[in-house]
Amino acid sequence: MVDQLNGFAAEVTRLAREVGTEGKLGGQALVPGVAGTWKDLTDNVNVMANNLTNQVRGIVKVVTAVANGDLRQRLTVESKGEVNALADTINSMTDTLAIFADQVTSVAREVGVEGRLGGQAHVPGAAGTWKGSDSQHEPSGGQSHEPGPRDRGSGDRRNQG
Repeated sequence: MVDQLNGFAAEVTRLAREVGTEGKLGGQALVPGVAGTWKDLTDNVNVMANNLTNQVRGIVKVVTAVANGDLRQRLTVESKGEVNALADTINSMTDTLAIFADQVTSVAREVGVEGRLGGQAHVPGAAGTWKGSDSQHEPSGGQSHEPGPRDRGSGDRRNQG
């Protein structure tokens, strides 16, 4: 029994170090010859390690996709508490980025292709930096502004003899 306890403690310590300190996911505790409560404890540690591995790998997958421009990915986790809150936050962030990207594309098309000035992006629910990105920031209070002579710096060579 003491040998089983020592084996269990060594494996749980190894697994905790690998996952918690070294950041190595996917490990499992291996305690040969255990049965009953010791097997149940080993199985429970392995379920916990497997759940954590799946949750973190899911987060990495979605965040990597977003970083690469794929804003269609969604994070689904079978979890409650902080991990579920993190998944909700990542999904909300991705949704906001997708709306923002769509709005920027739309405004760029209006200006660059159609030649219509004064378009504004609208990102519902935006806050912080995102909120400032969809409000009116035109220097003339939102009115169209045609460049005049004082807008031309010394680098502008138009109409100079």
